[in-house]
Amino acid sequence: MRFRRRLSTDSQVNMVPMIDVVFQLIIYFMVATTFVITPAISLQLPSSATAEPTAVSRLVITVVSREEVYLNKERFTMDTLGERLAGLSEPEKAQVKSVVLDGDRSISYSLLVEVLDSLRQNGFKAINLRMRTP
Repeated sequence: MRFRRRLSTDSQVNMVPMIDVVFQLIIYFMVATTFVITPAISLQLPSSATAEPTAVSRLVITVVSREEVYLNKERFTMDTLGERLAGLSEPEKAQVKSVVLDGDRSISYSLLVEVLDSLRQNGFKAINLRMRTP
């Protein structure tokens, strides 16, 4: 009895299960990723050797100049920022655990103190200054 060997050269790899797994991973990472609420403003943060990470809160204030102050994504001036902070209701203020304050390296110290005063006058006590770590 003679046996013939047959070599099959038309083997195929099914790619559909691998594509399904890749799409599932992409969807998982898109849903699991947290996004920080900061406007798309380029700042040069000052550096500090003792900087500590802070928790992301619902209130981020970004100071670029006296005429350009952002509360989360809304643009204000220094004059209208205090009015907007005073307009926040008590439940909204209670939800804010801490305020993150971003300031460009080129702003004056007195402008930063004005923003801090405005925050404290409106009842915010936990204020964190964001800076760049070396």
